Amino acid sequence: MELFGLTLSVQKEVYEPAEDSEMLAFHSRGLKGKILEIGTGSGLASILNAKTNPSNEVLATDINPAAIECARKNAESNSVSNIHFLQSDLFQKVEGKFDYILFNPPYLPTSGDERIPGNLNYAFDGGEDGRKTLDKFLAEFDRFLAPKGILLLVQSSLNSQEKTLASLQAEGFATRILEERPFFFEIIYLIEAQRKV
Repeated sequence: MELFGLTLSVQKEVYEPAEDSEMLAFHSRGLKGKILEIGTGSGLASILNAKTNPSNEVLATDINPAAIECARKNAESNSVSNIHFLQSDLFQKVEGKFDYILFNPPYLPTSGDERIPGNLNYAFDGGEDGRKTLDKFLAEFDRFLAPKGILLLVQSSLNSQEKTLASLQAEGFATRILEERPFFFEIIYLIEAQRKV
């Protein structure tokens, strides 16, 4: 698979980059500084950022061990070395503060009988209301963001972008929609959030 000049291979237990992944990668490719991506999947956004900005320090995490292995191999095959990989459930093993945090969460509302067997389920299963992982992330990310840091967050209309925007604004963040794309049964948004000064 070729995307943004990168050659990516994706294993069967790893989320294959789709329009949401491409939107995040496109808007984050030029960011400079210390970058953290939660839920890196194949590594598209992190590897593209690291390759575009060789002086950046990029940390890519995923709860799925198959995703970490896949992303590491993709970084190597694209000759990208200024990137590190960490298997972690959200921020569980993350340390330090970052200039930018990127996250494309699992956002599909998922009942018990809709779950996918194996590790690929992590990429899709948002719980009953699609917000299980998202709300946990929103409660934690601020501690890992530098004082002038910025969050880039993929959001679906299936799990209420209004609720996410309201939550961020209530915590003192200025928000804006960088892009939105309509699909068959949903609209995908890319939200930018930065602390108000």
